[in-house]
Amino acid sequence: MALFPPSSCPRLIVKIGSALLVDPDGGVRRDWLAGIAADIATRTQEGQQVAVVSSGAIALGARRLGLSKGGRASLEDAQAAAATGQIALCQVWAEMLGAEGLTAAQMLVTLDDLEHRRRYLNAAATLDRLLGLGVVPVINENDSVATEEIRFGDNDRLAARVAQAAGAQGVVLLSDVDGLYDRNPADPAARHIARVERIDAHIEAMADGGSASGMGSGGMVSKIAAARIANAAGAHLAIASGRIEKPLSIDARHTIFVAEKSAPARKAWLAGGLTARGTFTVDAGAARALERGRSLLAAGVTAVAGDFARGDLVAIHDTAGRTIARGLSEYGHDEAARLIGKRNEEHAALLGYAPRAALVHRSHMAVL
Repeated sequence: MALFPPSSCPRLIVKIGSALLVDPDGGVRRDWLAGIAADIATRTQEGQQVAVVSSGAIALGARRLGLSKGGRASLEDAQAAAATGQIALCQVWAEMLGAEGLTAAQMLVTLDDLEHRRRYLNAAATLDRLLGLGVVPVINENDSVATEEIRFGDNDRLAARVAQAAGAQGVVLLSDVDGLYDRNPADPAARHIARVERIDAHIEAMADGGSASGMGSGGMVSKIAAARIANAAGAHLAIASGRIEKPLSIDARHTIFVAEKSAPARKAWLAGGLTARGTFTVDAGAARALERGRSLLAAGVTAVAGDFARGDLVAIHDTAGRTIARGLSEYGHDEAARLIGKRNEEHAALLGYAPRAALVHRSHMAVL
């Protein structure tokens, strides 16, 4: 097996985009899906535990409801299409996996479910139990209730967050492209990138935000964001083409984003967070201190933004506006704003009580 063989990857997350599962007329590509089910069955027999993050509910529901623009003309249309299409999506997965002797389970999650620590741990426990029982979880965003403010917006990042929750070692994003190119792959001069050791500004500049099929919601930008999340949790991530039969068993061209090492579970969860209640902007000296594993002190903070309370997740930006860390704030936004630029010995007089050691303690921070 070309991608993440069972011997080196006990748990694997496979994400399947809408354009692969649903044809342009809104019908399920059953023959192709049967091949995926057979691939999963083979891997399961060899000892690998597999979970699927499956798009397609909105596309399937839009056909059944006769909605324009694939059900994405408005949030209300997307929610209605998702509610209708999710039944059909789960039914076809249960049928295809059942034909291979496998049991399917449905899990629907929202962004809030994986950003809220307690609900995240509950989801992780459910995934662990299902996989341990030999079940194939089929996971999708709960688009029927999610609003614009609490949506992943694409299943690439959802797959990476699921990998983190499941403790997976590998993620495969099956798509309509076979990996990352140094420019738009429609350009004849585009060069395929087979391996990415580190995601930096140069790699991000190669991304194209479009979805070629018009059915999906994410392009290469979302896939690179997913790779960041997966890699932070110690999981390698591959982008591979699903435009072939049985793509999980064929040695075809792909791009792999290599994880350096696994972070502790809590820090991996912080690093993979997609929402933040506020931001701290820091100077160059504070940025260097964070890279060395130090806590964030108020003296190095130049600006505070957002409406957050103590314990809320905040993003830490450098002077160029890049997010360099995420962590849990030790102060609410009003108190934090009073402390910025001040040395620790000044804090008690400003606050009227004994201050905490840092704005964000290193034990509650993940440097990106």
